[in-house]
Amino acid sequence: MKNKKVRFPLFVLFVILMLIVQACSTGTKGSIDGSSAEVKNENEGGTLKVLIKSDATSLDPHFITNLYTASIIYQKVYETLVVPDKNMEIQPGLAKEWKQIDNLTWEFKLQEGVKFHDGTDFNAEAVKKTFVRLLDLKTNSPQREKFSMIKEVKIIDDYTVQFLLSEPYAPLLSILAANEGSIMSPKLFDESPAQIAKSPVGTGPFKFEAWQTGKQITLVKNEEYWGEKPNINKVEFKVVPEDTTRLAAIETGEAHITDQVPVSEIERIENSTTMKLYRTDGLGAEFIGFRTHKPPFDNVLVRQAISHAIERDSIVSGVFNNVGKLGNSTMSPKVFGYSENVNPYEYDLNKAKELLKEAGYPNGFEVTLFTPDIKERVSMAEVIQSQLKGIGVDVKVEMLEYGAYVATHEKGEGHMFNSIWGNATGDGDYNQYSLFHTNSIGAPGNFFHYSNPEVDKLLEAGRKEMDPEKRKEVYEKAQMIEMEDAVYIPIRSHEHLAAYNRNVSDLWVNPVSYLMLNDVKIK
Repeated sequence: MKNKKVRFPLFVLFVILMLIVQACSTGTKGSIDGSSAEVKNENEGGTLKVLIKSDATSLDPHFITNLYTASIIYQKVYETLVVPDKNMEIQPGLAKEWKQIDNLTWEFKLQEGVKFHDGTDFNAEAVKKTFVRLLDLKTNSPQREKFSMIKEVKIIDDYTVQFLLSEPYAPLLSILAANEGSIMSPKLFDESPAQIAKSPVGTGPFKFEAWQTGKQITLVKNEEYWGEKPNINKVEFKVVPEDTTRLAAIETGEAHITDQVPVSEIERIENSTTMKLYRTDGLGAEFIGFRTHKPPFDNVLVRQAISHAIERDSIVSGVFNNVGKLGNSTMSPKVFGYSENVNPYEYDLNKAKELLKEAGYPNGFEVTLFTPDIKERVSMAEVIQSQLKGIGVDVKVEMLEYGAYVATHEKGEGHMFNSIWGNATGDGDYNQYSLFHTNSIGAPGNFFHYSNPEVDKLLEAGRKEMDPEKRKEVYEKAQMIEMEDAVYIPIRSHEHLAAYNRNVSDLWVNPVSYLMLNDVKIK
């Protein structure tokens, strides 16, 4: 009896020890094959909270016309055939390789085994359907003109497509890498066309989950992503209009990132123990624009007079706290085709008054200037209002929520506007053709309603010219004519700012100003 009593507990102990060893062994095996690591990443990945000032205007890449909206889905939900790296050099994306067969033919070999978020296969047919939809006049996309040189997308086999052009187009790769070139699920076009603007379906590392209008857009990690999966499990883009509220939430850790930072808050961020400031030179440029089709700005002398009456240096230093650099065109120095030889109008009130008198407005006039409700842009509008009083011009400033402000461009409302054009490709064509060609008047980008046959011919030539140095000469000449016509007043080249909590790491903003989130980690 005594021996039995001893053997029984020993047997139980042996069984318990074997179970512990087995459990430890299973855990070790899991960490090697990745299953345990995945669970760990699920626990540590977390939800990234990004605060944005205004809601998205649309989630359809063929209709998005502002960078803040595009940043929500670009290379997150949707992907492109090719992608720009941190230096805007073109790299493989949904196309693993490509070649230019001749001036009119480009061939792309596609990645295999990729699926859209709805389970549809990514293949040549999906690429073709995306661009057929974009180029269809019935679609009425404001982005169509950027791709108008594409005559046909030809399917060679399931994973090979050719772009057949109607004319040579030097920066084709750069526009295919932009948000406008996003490849969309063909199932959307066939079954849910009305939902495209609200429920995007791409191939990207994040899947669209929900859009609470005016409040929040939510993306979740795509567990079946064909490339390297993101570190975080979910991204919430929360609409918080007030600048101070956004920063307070970053500072307390309630949220993680905002990339719409007033320049007046730089010192506060830099002195904070819980926030960090991200700064990078961008491709965008800030300017004051004229609606050249509306009196009195249909008169070039009036536009030149206003240009002479704006003291730009004081705006860059006083309003923008010397963030960014004094501009000389609508191009940033980082954009291909930029020229330092373009000379803006010098500040000269006497010359401004002379030109107004010559134009038939010796006593000035009243005009409306539209501005989005962004702190420094409102301040800039108020400074311009004050400066133009010196030549008898009475400026009424109208501040609008960003979505409403964008709508004024499409309708051509008001007389003046302050704007920033963010170049999405790094190439001068995206800037010049979109802003100044007659075909781009309205939503595509020519908010000035400017039309000059000589400039049109130059911009068309710039698209076709394959010699980079000759292209630069073309764009320099076009910019000089635009400046002579006083279509706009350059203010500054853009520097992008983002504030983020110190618990966030591996954040970066690409030169276009898009938040890149795949590598982001939350401690």
